[in-house]
Amino acid sequence: MNRSTRGGIRTTKAKQCVFRAAAIAVELYGATLRRRILQPEVRLDTARQLQLRRSAPNAFGVDTNAATTLRLKNMDALYLVGIAVLAVFGFVFAVILFNFFGIWLRARIANAPVSMGKMVGMRLRKVPVGLIVDSRITAVKAGIDVPSDPLEAHYLAGGDVNQVILALIAADKAGISLDFNRACAIDLATKGTGKTVLEAVRTSINPKVIDVPNPAMGRPTIDGVAKDGIGAKVKARVTVRSHLDRFVGGATEETIIARVGEGIVSAIGSADSYKDVLENPDRISKAVLAKGLDSNTAFEILSIDIADVDVGDNIGAKLQSEQADADKRVAQAKAEVRRAAAVAVEQEMRAKTQEMRAKVVEAEAQVPLAMAEAFRSGHLGVMDYYRMKNVQADTSMRESIAGTDKPRTEGGT
Repeated sequence: MNRSTRGGIRTTKAKQCVFRAAAIAVELYGATLRRRILQPEVRLDTARQLQLRRSAPNAFGVDTNAATTLRLKNMDALYLVGIAVLAVFGFVFAVILFNFFGIWLRARIANAPVSMGKMVGMRLRKVPVGLIVDSRITAVKAGIDVPSDPLEAHYLAGGDVNQVILALIAADKAGISLDFNRACAIDLATKGTGKTVLEAVRTSINPKVIDVPNPAMGRPTIDGVAKDGIGAKVKARVTVRSHLDRFVGGATEETIIARVGEGIVSAIGSADSYKDVLENPDRISKAVLAKGLDSNTAFEILSIDIADVDVGDNIGAKLQSEQADADKRVAQAKAEVRRAAAVAVEQEMRAKTQEMRAKVVEAEAQVPLAMAEAFRSGHLGVMDYYRMKNVQADTSMRESIAGTDKPRTEGGT
């Protein structure tokens, strides 16, 4: 038989003893009340009582036997009412003992008493009595006297009473100043964030190491570029501890990571050469620490350690190459514009040439007509016509010999 089974048997026996004691008390009270009702008010001997009963009708005109019967009936009714009221109070008392006696006794033995009235009030307000009493016992045993009312109020506000008590105990043992109200505020502030007030106190006692950058963000290193154009890749580890006074309303780890990353990029960019970064990595941590990056955050930065430094790409050369390619593409685009303009001008000149040739052809076509008109009017003779033909033949021959033009046909075409 284990301890829990034996404890349950003992609790059951204790409850049975409580019910038996309550039943015996009810029976004793009823017997006492019955004796008081049946006992005469004035102690007289039997003869005088009989004489008074017999003489009473003659003196007052009232039947003594009927009055006595009525009085006994009234007394019986009062007796039954008293018994019912006593039974109700006894039942309520037994229920209270059944539910709260074990918890009350446990708190009393632990020197962390909680009254029965407060326990009943907790049950009516749907507050777990065992949780509040056990938390108070834990706090008192650790040397921290926390009343039950603040614990109940924090539970009703949606807080975690166990975490608050454990955080108070941890802070007290570590010598950290943390009062109950501050612990409750931190607990309510961290509700739903996956963190607890106990974790905050533990981080304040045992500093926490944060990787920069965060591996969960998908970037393995913080990349910066020195003044010579060559990049540097840095991994850092930031040691922080919780600042309990700024924990409520202070910035979280993400802000620390962002600020440290910004400081690292700035420190690399201020270096004249990447060699300076490789030779003195501590200059990065010193420059970052000097900026006070933990202001208005929930943490205090203790140290920034450079875990790894690697040489990155030659960003300057890459940028220059990309700039040259961009300039080349711009020049090519401009040349293409000029070529297109020249082609357009050439096409325009060709069109004008064709237009002028058409005009020349049109003018040459008028020559035979003019010659015919001259023959008809007598201004041109036959010999004149032959001399003109000889001149044209000589001209065509010279041009053919010179190779400058094709022989002209009849009519100059």
